[in-house]
Amino acid sequence: MAEIHLHNTLTNRLEPLAPIHKGEVRMYTCGPTVYDFAHIGNFRTFVFQDVLRRFLHARGYRVLQVMNLTDVDDRIIQSAAAAGITIREYTEKYIRAFLEDMDALHLEPPEELVRATDHVEDMVALIERLKKKGFTYTSDGSIYYSIAKFPEYGKLSKIDLSGMQAGARVDMDRYEKENVRDFALWKAPKPGEHFWETEIGPGRPGWHIECSAMAMKYLGETLDIHTGGVDLAFPHHENEIAQSEAATGHPFVKLWLHAEHLIIDGEKMSKSLGNFYTLRDLFAKGYKPSTIRFLLLSVPYRRQLNFTKDSLQQAASSVGRLRNFVARLKVERFAGGSSPAIQKRAEKAEADFDAGLADDLNTALALAAVFDLVRDANTAMDRGEFLQQDAPRLVAAMEKFDAVLAVLADDDDEKVRKLGFGSGQARMSSEQIETLVEERTAAKKRRDFKRADEIRRQLTDSGIIIEDARDGSVRWKYN
Repeated sequence: MAEIHLHNTLTNRLEPLAPIHKGEVRMYTCGPTVYDFAHIGNFRTFVFQDVLRRFLHARGYRVLQVMNLTDVDDRIIQSAAAAGITIREYTEKYIRAFLEDMDALHLEPPEELVRATDHVEDMVALIERLKKKGFTYTSDGSIYYSIAKFPEYGKLSKIDLSGMQAGARVDMDRYEKENVRDFALWKAPKPGEHFWETEIGPGRPGWHIECSAMAMKYLGETLDIHTGGVDLAFPHHENEIAQSEAATGHPFVKLWLHAEHLIIDGEKMSKSLGNFYTLRDLFAKGYKPSTIRFLLLSVPYRRQLNFTKDSLQQAASSVGRLRNFVARLKVERFAGGSSPAIQKRAEKAEADFDAGLADDLNTALALAAVFDLVRDANTAMDRGEFLQQDAPRLVAAMEKFDAVLAVLADDDDEKVRKLGFGSGQARMSSEQIETLVEERTAAKKRRDFKRADEIRRQLTDSGIIIEDARDGSVRWKYN
């Protein structure tokens, strides 16, 4: 198997994966800020992270992944206050929705899913470490990080510090690149705001200190991998590095991986443009979880993804092609024996799939290996060159691919029904379809064409296409 290489944003080059702890990869994932429903741009990043952890599992690594839930920031505090409820009450709805959305997209749960508000004491302890080392100063009850005290500031995002104003500071959690300023570690409370009483005074944590404290608590002072969207490289991840490395004196992260933006029909996603979508918006329009997942993973994570109606239709066709291929392998009957050429072809597809993912998670190459195998196998079947004992081998290969892709399970209707979408009618299983096909064949043999036509209509109405071959055999596939 090819050595795994990943693109490190810090060094801007491909680097081999070399975990600190043998056989185990420790990874931190910036999760959602739960002030609203997560949008599909967020899930582009979360799907990439899921493909990464699934591939690492496939390679035999143990994975210890920590994902944070930012349940306190400026927007959450303001929204909770406006609603007249606590921060916990406000965020609970969106955390529950995020977990449901993760399940719908077959995202594996991280080993640790941690709330910022459960770790305020850890943040206070980290701030105190920074204070003792001289990296902080206090102003109007708030505590700020002095980026001038950290000479390597900017090494991740490669920002230009030449125009930085000495002592200038910013209180907002989120800001643009031109705001290269000292940032708040601890914010003094404003009238009517929720705050914590702590050893460093009343207030609440800034956004950036949250991830540093939680990542190091669960994963140690140096992480193998830190992932997130490219928009987080500055200021968030830059500030995480400054805080963590100043406190420990050690490198914070070995490999920084950032997913590129998702755009909609060639434009940036924006509520003002009317092209802002949550998963639930897409489910309401009739799109399936597997379709969305496939589209989100189909473009390598460091390339911009253009999310369009046509690309969704293509993704739906691709998923259907994979599912129909597996169904054909399981239900069609072939001549006895096995073909060394088919067995060898399966081995090549597995090797190419693995090599594609080992090359910085190049999902486009990996998917090409899968669909080339599907094409070649279907051609062999149509020519009568595919033998019965080849089927289990190819089913095993498809299951191996799907351990990473996670799109073969025919549970879309179930997933969307749980969220209140869909027709409420479960899709037929392959076993149910096979039973009806056999009943139809038997009806035709006894010349009960009325019953045979009824079964065909029933299958057609359920989205099943029936194909009668000249030799009397019957093939079916999902529409």
